[in-house]
Amino acid sequence: MRRLARSTAIILGCAVFALPLVFMVLGAIRTPGLPPPDGFEWIPDPVRWANFRSVFGFIPLWDFVVNSLIVVTIAVPLTVLVGSWAGFAIVSSGPRLRTALLAGSFLALVMPATSLWIPRFVGFRWLGLTDTLVPLIAPALMATTPFYVLLFALVYARIPKALFEAAALEGLTPFAAWRRVAFPLGRGATFAVAVLAFIWHWSNFVDPLIYISTEERATVPLALRALQTLEPTNHPLLMAAAIIATVPPVVAFLLVQRTFFTRALEV
Repeated sequence: MRRLARSTAIILGCAVFALPLVFMVLGAIRTPGLPPPDGFEWIPDPVRWANFRSVFGFIPLWDFVVNSLIVVTIAVPLTVLVGSWAGFAIVSSGPRLRTALLAGSFLALVMPATSLWIPRFVGFRWLGLTDTLVPLIAPALMATTPFYVLLFALVYARIPKALFEAAALEGLTPFAAWRRVAFPLGRGATFAVAVLAFIWHWSNFVDPLIYISTEERATVPLALRALQTLEPTNHPLLMAAAIIATVPPVVAFLLVQRTFFTRALEV
């Protein structure tokens, strides 16, 4: 009985999250130019799969996808490494320094992102890096968000101190202790941060809007905005573009979902 209730809850939860995707697919295969239906429409008549091909006739969507893939390919590993190093540094510090680092991380976490827009833009402009992908990747050098650092710190704090003491007795450096002890035992946080960072960098809209000024460097969120500007009433075309933009993070999650769920329980 308990297994049946658990399976039912899982199915209902999956249905809730899958329902928006179903609406997107149904909206994407409707006839272009038509407004959204008044009620629920199971299968549009006629079905227009050509809407997905038509998207590429309005905007160079593949170029935007390539730019986004470049960003996530560099930013996600950097986020994992920097966040892991910072979390391990917090755990390895003395009590007073650990308290100060945790307080600083929490302070940075609650700081409004809007307060950094102008200073960061001025800095990147002074360096001549605006209209490049560098400002979009740069947050990964600070673990993207302090939340990932705190997540790693929480996981590493749960590792028995005896393991680190044994590593020190073996003559391992702090970096070697992280590489051989902390990082392998904190794989749950690694997969969680990697997935979350992929979604964050892939769907990041504000930073490209601030730093990117040419079409050659634009990313997928800017592509959707451009399409909405060109075809504001063509809802099927907009839904088709949204589905294409959603495919990479969904595929990335499906590839690691088994490991993600099993390892996330360690967090």
